[in-house]
Amino acid sequence: MAALRTYATMDKTLMENALIVSRAKKSIAFFTEMLNAASVKPLAVLESADEARRLLGERNIDLVIVDSPLQDEMGEDLARHVASTDVAQVVLVVSGEYVDAVAAVCEDDGVLVLSRPVNKSVFWAALKLAGASQNRLKRIQAENDKLKRQMEDIRIIHRAKCLLIFHHKISEQQAHRLIEKRAMDMRATRRTVAEGILKTYKDAAETSPS
Repeated sequence: MAALRTYATMDKTLMENALIVSRAKKSIAFFTEMLNAASVKPLAVLESADEARRLLGERNIDLVIVDSPLQDEMGEDLARHVASTDVAQVVLVVSGEYVDAVAAVCEDDGVLVLSRPVNKSVFWAALKLAGASQNRLKRIQAENDKLKRQMEDIRIIHRAKCLLIFHHKISEQQAHRLIEKRAMDMRATRRTVAEGILKTYKDAAETSPS
């Protein structure tokens, strides 16, 4: 219990939920206890890789714990698939006799491989590492999303400038200043102004006689 209280006082990670894929009731109880102590909500408990893949296709999940063997496969394929195609962190638990061989295959994909029986301290360390990795991935993802939005803003504003240049016979600099002034007057973003310009000319084109 001391370990649980200690972990509960640690800084929260960005991991909010987890999927447990296991057939063993004892393992499920263990993982659930540890996740609850870490304020990570066990979203679902499934027994097969097929079920897990379907759920992962429908939901955003931060952590996947795979307790080998599963109902329909050993679990390594699922773990590697999730680690290579999803943002989720993956912890794979295997029998001690296989841990080195499985780790040699899976760790390059970013899978954290633990030996059964799982030591609580080792699991906490793995969970903390998974949380740190998840934080880093989410920051990178947020930065990428921001960059995509900025690129989309530039594209839309450029299209609006082209329409102003064509229809009003003005320079690119004049079109730029016009969008800037409208944005200031409307207290809106340049993208909002640009989208309004695009809509105006689109509506005009649709209503003009052919």
